[in-house]
Amino acid sequence: MDPQLLVDSASAAPLPAPWWFIQFFKVLGFTLHMVPMNLWFAGLIVAMFARAAGGQNAGIFSRRLSRQMPIIVAYGVNFGIVPLLFLQLAYYQFFYPATILMAWFWMAIVGMLIPAYYGVYVYAFGLRDDDPSGPAPARRLAGWGAAVLFILIGFLFVNGLSLTGNPHAWPLVWENHQVAGAATGTGLNLYDVQILPRWLMMFGLALGTTAAWVVLDAAWFAKRESDAYRRWAGRFALGLALVGVVWFAAAGSWYVSGGWSGEVQKTMFAWPMLPLTVVTALAPGLPVVLLGLLVFRGPTRSLATAVAAAQFGVLAANAVSRQVVQNLETGAFADLAHRTTAIQWSPLAAFLVVFVLGALVILWMVAQVVKAARAT
Repeated sequence: MDPQLLVDSASAAPLPAPWWFIQFFKVLGFTLHMVPMNLWFAGLIVAMFARAAGGQNAGIFSRRLSRQMPIIVAYGVNFGIVPLLFLQLAYYQFFYPATILMAWFWMAIVGMLIPAYYGVYVYAFGLRDDDPSGPAPARRLAGWGAAVLFILIGFLFVNGLSLTGNPHAWPLVWENHQVAGAATGTGLNLYDVQILPRWLMMFGLALGTTAAWVVLDAAWFAKRESDAYRRWAGRFALGLALVGVVWFAAAGSWYVSGGWSGEVQKTMFAWPMLPLTVVTALAPGLPVVLLGLLVFRGPTRSLATAVAAAQFGVLAANAVSRQVVQNLETGAFADLAHRTTAIQWSPLAAFLVVFVLGALVILWMVAQVVKAARAT
């Protein structure tokens, strides 16, 4: 079966916003989503292992991140709406067929997210400063369960988004998961060689984001913690970031060499995309260098903020690269960038107003947390 026949080209409705607008907010929304998403994807499991390993400072780190996790998950879910909105808006010819083929697994994300969200609440509310033994066994089980569920959710998301950009895999998934020609919705994109390296690469990025958050939290929000903890946080974050960089490099090399098609490789390793590819590959090293400087000179708010800003740049570069690759993959089947545009000004204005107001509210909330930490 020719995959081109599976991409609907007859119902290409005009875009309700300029193409550059869709691309910009899709990338920005995904970058903002990745920050909290990384913390529940890798940070929660790291916090659970840190508490299990023992040690006073490790316990402090685990308790702090676990208590913050309910709010982090809320931010991540809400930020995730923005890129998902624009993905469905501009790439619906690819997104909907892909998610229909794996419909039960795609819907299972919600089924796993709800107990995972409850799990972080149950675990967080079981943590007490005056109880070094930690929460009750049932609450610990809820924490471990939430950590595992978030990792599985990440795997399903990688499946869905990879299948969105890979119509070549649709016939095989459909053939193995259909009854009388009707898709059963039980397929997974396990035939795609980029699934595992892409999933692992995201986990490596998430380790780096967790490391940046450790020092940012210690510098700005952990006023009542000791200087010894802040120094420990810097060393721990440096070690975690080093593991993340090596992990990202190994999985990223696997992903680029085995997951990218020949045409994508040819484009990404040629001008004008070569600088973006190089920056994306080397950027994770910058937070590590800054963390090394922080450990050497001592923890300061300026250095901690620089580490966090550098890690945000790492995520942004990854988001831009991922968007370029997605455009290359889908561009082989449909010219989405040159579709007719019929701007719908009212929804566009409403989105911008709500987005800006939401960002201002979040900044105000963070400022109140910093103010409260200083007053503690």
